[in-house]
Amino acid sequence: MFIDSAKIFVKSGSGGKGCRSFYRDKYTRDGIPDGGDGGRGADIVVRADRNLNTLLDFRYNRHFYGAHGAHGSGNNRKGKAAPSIVIRVPCGTLVKDIKTNSALRDLKCDGEEFIPARGGKGGLGNRRHREATGGEPGEEKELLLDLKLIADIGVVGFPNAGKSTFISAVSNAHPKIASYPFTTKFPVLGVASTENGVSFVVADIPGLIEGSSRGRGLGDKFLRHIERTKVLLHLIDMAGFEGRDPLEDYRIINKELKEYGAQVYEKPVVIAANKMDLAGAKKNLARFRKAVKKKVYPISALNREGLEELIEALGKTI
Repeated sequence: MFIDSAKIFVKSGSGGKGCRSFYRDKYTRDGIPDGGDGGRGADIVVRADRNLNTLLDFRYNRHFYGAHGAHGSGNNRKGKAAPSIVIRVPCGTLVKDIKTNSALRDLKCDGEEFIPARGGKGGLGNRRHREATGGEPGEEKELLLDLKLIADIGVVGFPNAGKSTFISAVSNAHPKIASYPFTTKFPVLGVASTENGVSFVVADIPGLIEGSSRGRGLGDKFLRHIERTKVLLHLIDMAGFEGRDPLEDYRIINKELKEYGAQVYEKPVVIAANKMDLAGAKKNLARFRKAVKKKVYPISALNREGLEELIEALGKTI
């Protein structure tokens, strides 16, 4: 299951207490202070991991507590610091502080990490000829994990335009494919390659409809996954499934992209006319080219026709 948003609670460990101790023997009546310092509490670390692609784990595990540092002891022995708690998230996860509604870190690269809650410092022992002190408390925060997929190509279009068939034809991804709209419920990633061996990541975004930019059909949740993409592939059902007009579909999707924001609308776009193997597609393509006056790549994802030229064009655009 693909989950792209989760709330978690984190609390780092408190520092251990400093020790109040005195060394005495038959020659030292007053005693020599020898209390050790307390150990540091555990940090909470959030780390990006390229092997993860969903926040599903945080649906069941939402609370993370760091261990406390060990207390100091006599003979100048320092308490042991507690090991950090590492929370692994997919690359592309934005971490926000819910209380302040501020972004803390955008983890884009594998291995990138930061510490949202630092462990408390250990208290000081009395070995410095001062009173022993207690350890500092740990920090606690409620965090929002917001995943936005990282891909080179974002495939957009109306439901049942053939996006899932396309990504399964050009990569090793295996999304669900069926003849009814909204078959794809969540984004799917696949890796495509040109003849020259240049590889890039393609994201199959669930179908958009009119009003998607305002949240209709969960469109705003889907659109945010193409914010990080470099190029958009606008896939159009040129055969006109269920009497649809390909030209009108093209205009509606462009309108939704524009209303969603410039960070998406201003991306380079490659247009592909899909389902060219069906009746009426060639006639619609001729009319479409007259109206749009842009380069259009006719393909049949089902029959794997025209895909090589399209992939080469996407590689060059990137």
